Amino acid sequence: MRILRRILSALLLILIALFLVLWWKPPALLRVGANYSAKIVCSNVFLAGRDPDEVLRVDVQAPGIALLKAMQVSVDRARGVVRTGFLGFIGGGLAVARPGRGCTVVPDGKLESAAPAPMAYVGPPEFPLTASPAWPDGTAVQTRPTVDQVLNDDALAGPGARALVVVDHGRIVGERYAPGFTSTTPLLGWSMTKTVMAGVIGLLVKDGELSLDQAGFWPGNDGRERIRLKDLLAMSSGLQWNEAYGAVSDVTGMLYLQPDMAAFARSPPLAHPPGEAWLYSSGTAVILSRIAQDAQARGAGKPKDFAASIHAPEEPQDLASFINVRLFGPIGMTTATIEADEHGTLVGSSYMYATARDWARYGQFLLQDGIWQGHELLPAGYVAMMATPVPASHGQYGMGQTWLWGSDAVKPGVNPDAAFGIPPDAFWMSGHDGQSVCIIKSRQLVIVRLGLTPYAVGYSPQPLVKAVLEATAAQASVH
Repeated sequence: MRILRRILSALLLILIALFLVLWWKPPALLRVGANYSAKIVCSNVFLAGRDPDEVLRVDVQAPGIALLKAMQVSVDRARGVVRTGFLGFIGGGLAVARPGRGCTVVPDGKLESAAPAPMAYVGPPEFPLTASPAWPDGTAVQTRPTVDQVLNDDALAGPGARALVVVDHGRIVGERYAPGFTSTTPLLGWSMTKTVMAGVIGLLVKDGELSLDQAGFWPGNDGRERIRLKDLLAMSSGLQWNEAYGAVSDVTGMLYLQPDMAAFARSPPLAHPPGEAWLYSSGTAVILSRIAQDAQARGAGKPKDFAASIHAPEEPQDLASFINVRLFGPIGMTTATIEADEHGTLVGSSYMYATARDWARYGQFLLQDGIWQGHELLPAGYVAMMATPVPASHGQYGMGQTWLWGSDAVKPGVNPDAAFGIPPDAFWMSGHDGQSVCIIKSRQLVIVRLGLTPYAVGYSPQPLVKAVLEATAAQASVH
């Protein structure tokens, strides 16, 4: 009996020592899981107004990774601080909400550096509505029974669908929300944020602060200095990158372990000459965010001709305010927030929240070639460039952070959309966990699908788009 007690005591001491080591220096995988949990809970609580326990149970644990089942969360609503940890204390997950800016992961634990005194925030300017109260000039919508019938089909909507919006010839004609979600609930677009950041780059190109052939964004002469802006937009920088999820990779390390995401994304060496190979990379989009931030800072204070045309109330003071004044405000996106990293760089790869209706506004803006209410916000031909295939992608990706196919090809180089009768001019915004916006100019359609649908479920949005095309065919013949 005495020997057994000694063995049990020794095992207990080993277990305590193990937990102390894990608490003091947790493995990178536990830190990724903890910071991911803190970020998702923080954004959903402070931006979307959801219950933290529900978010932890439903959203955080959706990927089915075992360690996420053991995450515990605490929310300090007064300070806007969320802490998470494996078994409640291992991993040190930390995120903080900042007024008007959403939530930020704080991987180094330095809350004071992540939440400085905020700059004067310039929100979207006020715009008078036209005489019509119908969306997008107002908030009224009139759906069609044929479209509603499609959206109410659970098989077409897919498991985990939270919001569906169909825009036909500039009007919302179909809309559906899951229980607990409404037309006013901001939802995460994940990588659809990349397409929005491409639009921000377009604004700066139009201002003359950037050019597509511009290079020299890296110092030295190791080859990276030859990377052009258009190479970054086309995911053809040549930089080495690992976009795998579910473990500690370049993308998960960037999002959940790095205080300065752009510095990390800029650091890999070249794996290919710039412009010659295609490689999907969230790091590329964060680099573009930093380039946009620097360009906007250089251009701040220069005379602009945009103020009179879009009624901008004052000069934007930082990139977030610039986006609100120059993009979100003019097209009426009042709920959109692109969140930043600890160093203040907008996470243009992944972290935009907006209502389904505002995601639809951005899709409609692209359908209209970057023009809204007669104002040309993007350079002429810029959206067409965004949807032009990158040759090295074998047709699946556009030159401005867009997808040209709604899912992966069954046969290499063969567009899977064609089997569903989707017109060849369709292009897509696409994001993790089943987010998509399909834009079809020839049919004047924008189809938004938002939800929580892990890749392993095997859902694809093309059947939904096909059904919407059929439901709106009669109306298309009238126009």
